[in-house]
Amino acid sequence: MTIRLFARGRFALVALAGALLLAACGEVPLAPIDSRLARRLDNVRLDPGAAESAINAYRSSRSLKPLRLDPALTAMAQRQADAMVAGDALSHGVGGPFPTRLAAAGIVTTEAGENLGAGYFSLDEAMTGWRGSAEHDANLRMPGFTRMGVAIAKSPNTHYGVYWALELAADQQRPSDALRTGGF
Repeated sequence: MTIRLFARGRFALVALAGALLLAACGEVPLAPIDSRLARRLDNVRLDPGAAESAINAYRSSRSLKPLRLDPALTAMAQRQADAMVAGDALSHGVGGPFPTRLAAAGIVTTEAGENLGAGYFSLDEAMTGWRGSAEHDANLRMPGFTRMGVAIAKSPNTHYGVYWALELAADQQRPSDALRTGGF
């Protein structure tokens, strides 16, 4: 999901690019978690620095500027991953509407996006999945993005076991420059 905000005077027009991204996040059933899968799930780890390096290597190969880890986006990603585990759902909406979550995280920007994934047991698997989806790949390659946050949440009692959230955004804007998104 990518949101672009454009301002005209005091009013803002919100254009939602990739509104149907949820289709790209469609569910692929996994077998119930058995003891081997539970052990494998226990071994799933996320190193945010490694994720930043992997994403930046991919962006560099496309002549794009690197992203930097952002604490507010990382916290937002963790809340979304936790919400997906709690709801046992791979969903952009389970943690609330994306614009609402951005505002709650204090993210004031002209452009933001989100990549979600589930059932990936490594960063390499998540990256392969995101690069293989046109909408997710477009977010990875968005030239205006400058920062990111990434997180996972796990539970063997869920359909997928592990849920991934990657939040991406352009530079922070001053509150006086903030664009109002209105209701979604």
